[in-house]
Amino acid sequence: MDRFNALQLFARIVELGSFTQAANALDIPRATATHAIQELEKRLGARLLDRTTRQVKPTLDGQSFYERSKRILVDLEDAEASLSTHATNPHGTLRLELHGAHATLIILPRIGEFKALYPQIDVVISSGDRLVDLVKEGIDCVVRTGQPHDSSLVVRKLADMPEIICASPEYLARHGVPQHPRELEAHQGVGFFSRASSSRYPFTVIVDGQVTEYEASGWISVNDAQCYTSAALAGCGLIQVPRFRLEEHLQAGRLVQVLPQWMCPVRPVCALYPFHHQLSPRVRVFIDWVCGVYADKFTPAQANQYLP
Repeated sequence: MDRFNALQLFARIVELGSFTQAANALDIPRATATHAIQELEKRLGARLLDRTTRQVKPTLDGQSFYERSKRILVDLEDAEASLSTHATNPHGTLRLELHGAHATLIILPRIGEFKALYPQIDVVISSGDRLVDLVKEGIDCVVRTGQPHDSSLVVRKLADMPEIICASPEYLARHGVPQHPRELEAHQGVGFFSRASSSRYPFTVIVDGQVTEYEASGWISVNDAQCYTSAALAGCGLIQVPRFRLEEHLQAGRLVQVLPQWMCPVRPVCALYPFHHQLSPRVRVFIDWVCGVYADKFTPAQANQYLP
């Protein structure tokens, strides 16, 4: 078995945790897989895998070798695809990291359209609010809100999302409805903090043409977007979020917008991907497609504008 095929085999064993499953996935005999890994370990002079009767795990050396091998395999696949007929008929696996609301409310409801356009692309989606290392984790593209700060990534702006401040009718009946943004500081706010910082985010409102921050008090803080909405529905206080996430609750009367005569700053949503993927056909067609999806959902952004 040549080095490239051995790398593919090793990566599949690590990902599947099984020699047998990896051999089946690559359509080779189990004995061939075992022999190829033994030869790879002999050539490298290091044990790469810990084998038990139940599972296979990489050693510390094996984990390090896997992370570097995975990048090599992705780069080689991209290089071959960019110079082949697959550039016009992209294929392979597209690995995406999507914030939960963007996955469930915007992208997944239309993902069948993408598959119909590009039937040779398989899509793997992980979802959450955590920060990911795209290169280390083998992620092709991530969709995130807010201003991006990682200068090592290519950034494509998808849309500007309007935000609103709202609360449950029960909360407003108990505490009153604020009539001016300065009254926010006298209200209870559901705190939202990032995993990197324990600080609560303030409410932000445009007053007299200036973005102004208001620190509300509050007895509950969360770091998950769904929990943030759930706390507001339970009457715990005011929240500030992109409107698209709350349409169902607003229409049903479970949440009520406050201060509608004052605009909140819009939040950008962007697609980010590593520089070495900018020529990958599967990444390029996904970016072009998802730009159209967000343009349909929000006021069209300058889809071709790259942020600094």
